[in-house]
Amino acid sequence: MSDEVREGEARTGGGPLLLGVRHHGPGSARAVRAALEEGAPRVVLIEGPPEADALVALAADEGMRPPVALLAHVVDEPGRSAFWPLAEFSPEWVAIKWAAGAGVPVRFMDLPAAHSLARTEETEDAPKGEPGDPASSGDADAVRIDPLAVLAETAGYDDPERWWEDVVEHRGAGADVFAPFDALGEAMGALREEFGTGGHDRDLVREAYMRTQVRAAQREFGAAGVAVVCGAWHVPALRQKVTVAADRALLKGLPKVKVDMTWVPWTHRRLSRASGYGAGIDSPGWYGHLFSAPDRPVERWLTKVARLFRDEDRLVSSAHVIEAVRLADTLAAMRGRPLPGLTETTDAIRAVMCEGSDVPLSLVHDKLVVGDVLGEVPDSAPAVPLQRDLTRLQRKLRLKPEALERELELDLRKETDAARSRLLHRLRLLGIGWGEPAASRGSTGTFRETWRLRWEPELSVRVAEAGVWGTTVVAAATTRAESDAVGAGALADVTALAERCLLAELPDALPVVMRVLADRAALDADVGHLAQALPALVRSLRYGDVRGTDTAALGEVALGLAERVFVGLPPACAGLDQDAALEMRGHVDAVHQAVGLLGELGSGPEGEGVPRPSATAVGAGVRGRWYSVLRVLGERDSVAGVVRGRCVRILMDGGELADGEAARFMGLALSRGTEPAEAAAWIEGFVGGGSGGGMLLVHDERLLGLVDDWLSGVTDRAFTDVLPLLRRTFSAYEPGVRRTLGELVRRGPSGSGGGAAVTGGIPGFGAELDGERADAVLPVLSLLLGGGVGAGPEADPGAGALSFAGAGAGAGAGAGDGAGDGDRDEFVGVGR
Repeated sequence: MSDEVREGEARTGGGPLLLGVRHHGPGSARAVRAALEEGAPRVVLIEGPPEADALVALAADEGMRPPVALLAHVVDEPGRSAFWPLAEFSPEWVAIKWAAGAGVPVRFMDLPAAHSLARTEETEDAPKGEPGDPASSGDADAVRIDPLAVLAETAGYDDPERWWEDVVEHRGAGADVFAPFDALGEAMGALREEFGTGGHDRDLVREAYMRTQVRAAQREFGAAGVAVVCGAWHVPALRQKVTVAADRALLKGLPKVKVDMTWVPWTHRRLSRASGYGAGIDSPGWYGHLFSAPDRPVERWLTKVARLFRDEDRLVSSAHVIEAVRLADTLAAMRGRPLPGLTETTDAIRAVMCEGSDVPLSLVHDKLVVGDVLGEVPDSAPAVPLQRDLTRLQRKLRLKPEALERELELDLRKETDAARSRLLHRLRLLGIGWGEPAASRGSTGTFRETWRLRWEPELSVRVAEAGVWGTTVVAAATTRAESDAVGAGALADVTALAERCLLAELPDALPVVMRVLADRAALDADVGHLAQALPALVRSLRYGDVRGTDTAALGEVALGLAERVFVGLPPACAGLDQDAALEMRGHVDAVHQAVGLLGELGSGPEGEGVPRPSATAVGAGVRGRWYSVLRVLGERDSVAGVVRGRCVRILMDGGELADGEAARFMGLALSRGTEPAEAAAWIEGFVGGGSGGGMLLVHDERLLGLVDDWLSGVTDRAFTDVLPLLRRTFSAYEPGVRRTLGELVRRGPSGSGGGAAVTGGIPGFGAELDGERADAVLPVLSLLLGGGVGAGPEADPGAGALSFAGAGAGAGAGAGDGAGDGDRDEFVGVGR
């Protein structure tokens, strides 16, 4: 037996059957099946890592449904990995299925993953932690050619996909099943003579290993009994006469690592990405359709499109389908194509079914041309223990991985939903981003969570990586949380980690996290760091209600942290530049929200509202201490204007300022002795930053008059300097608010500014409250507040005063009582 692969066509003189294909090409897949049935080889060699030989038998399992992928990863470093994806229309998958049905052995003949993954250390082509392409990556600076693009350009096509469809996908079955492979192999031979390796220099090593595998198969099964399924680019190299010694020299001294390999689910969407074979296709859904519907593919495709549009409540009839088929055939004839391709069918859909609009076409592209098909892998496939535990939990909680993104609403008061929440939070701690939290609709309670779920194939790598932390999800998440706590750099990172541990319900990790948190809080003297850390810590205290977690230790740390912020904030707010002042205003807002939550510590467990006097006293003491700090900041001239203005606004919203005191603060800030830029910054802090300041100016003519008087007295030069600040402040208001302010300013107040009370003159405002008109809204207000129909002042004397007092308290409390400023403004806007 000769040690050389014989030179010739697909089948020559009893040599091996060389079937050069396009990876993920349905036309190639059909041709491979026909050639294997005709050639009846005794063994099939397929381009792929030999470590997968033991996994081939799983392809015949009923639970294996493509698209799937072979996943190889380094045992000691799971993030270093590579995929070899296979779809139902991939020639390699068709060859595997044919061999399984015919009882013929299958062997993979590419360079072992143990070598290719070891070589990724020497290049930047496969970054650590991302799926690499060790099977086909070349030098970073090499110019890699696309063989199909070159052939298409030579044939006069500007689109390689359209050329491939015309010469392969739309080609009928011929008498000689080997002719397509002969023609494609000859074309690739000409390209390699012209371009050499074409920038694929690593292919020289891979092809040397392939030749050694072909020789070994020939010795075992005879030259005529060997069929090779590989990328058409490699066929000329396998025909080439190369000595055994030359191939061994290329393979000598290759680096090697220990790898594990398994099957994992894949998606159509990921088939459009170059990975593993280095082959990506733009329209996997279309190619899957061509493979599964070889007869009348255009009619069947347009019927699918019509069904999709009907499901989306678009009016599409059978007449639309008929006309679209006729138009697609006409376009193909005009363009000289044997059959309509994806371009012609898309143009027909746009013209007939979409009335010329491209908007519905995006739905066709997303749902059909690409698709969200997710493969399945049987339980018998090898997997790390963590993957097995995750699979068990997914089934127990009825959380099936899906390629299509979907929203999941959870009610944490229900046992199953609470368990789902714990699983998703634990996976996030492990870096497995299957689900991402989203804003809940229709509820702001802590018992409700919303998640966006989408399973990506790369998450299988993340699961393998996370396997180093433990064999179960809870054990791995606990170990990872403890490690992250010890290695955390900033105090805010530790508090955020404590919050995530509570969400994930990891009681064994909390002691370590809390110890690190207490140590970092004691050593960190930066008020900014403390202010960033406090909100997450205080939010965590709320989770004990619904989740039943003991948060007593967190409460003690939070109170100590808040006290240190109160002490350090006044000196930290002095001498700040503009950027630092804006950042400090954000810290003040965050601490204010945290203090508002700390003030609610008196609630009983699970929202029962049972008062706990000691905790209530603690909460009230924290709020009082915080308001004292805000007053100090608001009165100090050394504090940046934007911070002072924000502090005064918080005090006013919390009901801590006497009548007219807010106007006094504003009058001082806008006095002639204040620099215009500093005054503008004060205004931004008081009425800017999304705090509802526009509605405040609309309903308080004294404050509006002060701003108007100050702005009218600013010099031209100073006005140019403060204009960007003012524009940033007022442009954030709603259009209706800006319009109302403009009308009020244009009409002008009857009294003078400078804080003097305006008794009238502004249309829409009276000198005193009209009690009769105010009482008219009480029945509606009573309904809104749950008081029942007709519960007006005549039914309950004094109800008007109580109702408006309650509404005013709710509006004025703001974030200090746990209600956002937006709620107050919404109420005022309705009243307006």
